[in-house]
Amino acid sequence: MYLAVVILLLCRLSFEASSVPIGSRSILRAIRDNSSADLPDAAVDLNATNFDYVLKDSPASFAVVEFFAHWCPACRNYKSHYEKVARLFNGPDAVHPGTIFMTRVDCALKINTKLCDRFSVSHYPMLLWGTPSKFASGGSEPKQDGEIRKIDDGRTAERLLNWINKQMGSSFGLNDEKYQHEDLHSNYSDPGQIARAIYDVEEATSAAFEIILEHKMVKPGNRASLIRFLQLLVAHHPSKRCRKGSAEILVNFDDLCPSGMLIDNTDKTLATNEMAALGNFQICGKEVPRGYWIFCRGSRKDTRGFSCGLWVLLHAVSVRIEDTESHTAFTTICDFIHNFFICEECRQHFYDMCSSVSTPFNKTRDLALWLWGIHNKVNGRLRKEEASLETGDPKFPKIIWPPKPLCPSCYLSWGHENSTNGQIDWDQDEVFKFLVGYYGKTLVSVYKKKGLNRNRRDEIAMTDDMVGATNAVVVPVGAAVAIVVASCAFGALACFWRSRQKSRKTRRNWS
Repeated sequence: MYLAVVILLLCRLSFEASSVPIGSRSILRAIRDNSSADLPDAAVDLNATNFDYVLKDSPASFAVVEFFAHWCPACRNYKSHYEKVARLFNGPDAVHPGTIFMTRVDCALKINTKLCDRFSVSHYPMLLWGTPSKFASGGSEPKQDGEIRKIDDGRTAERLLNWINKQMGSSFGLNDEKYQHEDLHSNYSDPGQIARAIYDVEEATSAAFEIILEHKMVKPGNRASLIRFLQLLVAHHPSKRCRKGSAEILVNFDDLCPSGMLIDNTDKTLATNEMAALGNFQICGKEVPRGYWIFCRGSRKDTRGFSCGLWVLLHAVSVRIEDTESHTAFTTICDFIHNFFICEECRQHFYDMCSSVSTPFNKTRDLALWLWGIHNKVNGRLRKEEASLETGDPKFPKIIWPPKPLCPSCYLSWGHENSTNGQIDWDQDEVFKFLVGYYGKTLVSVYKKKGLNRNRRDEIAMTDDMVGATNAVVVPVGAAVAIVVASCAFGALACFWRSRQKSRKTRRNWS
């Protein structure tokens, strides 16, 4: 009996093996296809309750929406084809993240009846193509030459990807591998590139908070430093949802991370549980982290990413503060990097540059230009090290910022280095004006266009009229107003913080 069972199993295995074409490539492809069956879906399931919001919030340039019915045999058979394409663009393991947002809607669910009617779904599966914002605000009958178009040739993964390539002028392939980015390029003359960095700023904020919690970096001596940095984010983070998330953490900080817990380490279980509770808060909302970088994405796995996003965040904060906050913001940033940036050498270099400042900052301009200056010093040092060790990103080498094509007026001598001291002659007034526009208004332009930073009629746009005739920065209280409207507790905290900063006299000595 047992012998018969064994023979039967061997025959079955032999039959299955014979169905695989001969050749190592075919065998490997069959193994890969079988293993992919256990992977989670890459395409994002949407419904009537989240369709507009999720698409409106997407950082992708384009979107594909598959309208299907779960009872439809053709839809079930097509799913594997759609997933092959979706894995190229969706999720943390995507080869080309932030390019196309692949989604699906089940029209067989009653909740989606009106949504499917809105897009005149006439058959299953039906694929539509357009920009995410047009899907969020659109509807009616899709047209071949309209803003939302019907994909008429996507019956297989290969044909769907070919259709996409024709629309975008791209050369994506189903066998593309991660970090093989022939399409990545850096156009330094295009100031609009920074607009998509708002998503990377959110990603970096979330990553920094996760690192702090994962490595249990909060100690009795640096707890106040973290609180001050969170207060700075509540008032001046360029992303509204990060401001709101920081406020939520701050409101609950004493309950979740009391100072006594950090001092008394006798009950390590309690400390671990409390820190885990703090980790349940998502500092930039449930949509973040997305698991990938867009503006800060490097051509190699170990380049750019988090450090790039963190630099953009610091620059964005530096141009949003008021004059009376400049030195407090300076010490807050220095203390945060010194206590919570996990790269020891980088942390020490940054703190040394902080310690070299002997005169208190009195203006927003002082802080913004100081941060710009040290960033260029860091780039100069790393450029030499990376060149000798060949560890830099070949497509994104470290450069002195901003380059001439991006800000010609920033250079007094058209970018030529001074022959006596080897330094570029900068027009610092023009540099400051550039920083305010680049890391202020342009950075949040995507959010402003999508309305993600202005959910209330009475919220004042943070970046309007940031540069006055005297180059002084004027930042309205839009962040605080938005938080008040969203939550009384958050608003009270933000207003209290802002009022303290305005009434505080500028410090006269370095602390």
